[in-house]
Amino acid sequence: MSLSIYAASVPVFQQMLGSLKGILIKAEAHATAKKIEPQALLGARLSPDMFALTRQVQIACDFAKGVCGRLAQVELPVHEDNELSFAELLARIDTVQAFIGALPEAAFTGAEGREIVLRPGTPKERRLSGQDYLLHYGLPQFFFHHAASYALLRHNGVEIGKLDYMGAF
Repeated sequence: MSLSIYAASVPVFQQMLGSLKGILIKAEAHATAKKIEPQALLGARLSPDMFALTRQVQIACDFAKGVCGRLAQVELPVHEDNELSFAELLARIDTVQAFIGALPEAAFTGAEGREIVLRPGTPKERRLSGQDYLLHYGLPQFFFHHAASYALLRHNGVEIGKLDYMGAF
């Protein structure tokens, strides 16, 4: 039995967005319990040249919706990237979860062979099959930003571990 593009994308993103939501909920509770200004965590970075937590979460959400939407050949919702609080980031995750959860599995039929064009019309344009786009670009990008979010919170004292990172499966 082969693994479908749908099975390798939507359920994986749903699981990991759920875990991202869970660690943000724990982070907000941690900030409240320790009387830490939420912005101290939302603006946290491991290095001056990296994105802060808020941006890491936004980008992870963008990859989840973008990869699934492009593979299913549907128009992508636009987010303004203006979240300033844990509540707003949690709402963004919920919105992305609802979007990808509503994509019909049938829309992914043949997606492995579809051409996905990254940065069309620019010198950085790249053409990938749907399978390569998912496995070699989309999932690694998503996991990078999810892991960075986890690391930022763990580094700042939020009591989370591997099970929090993995989420429910």
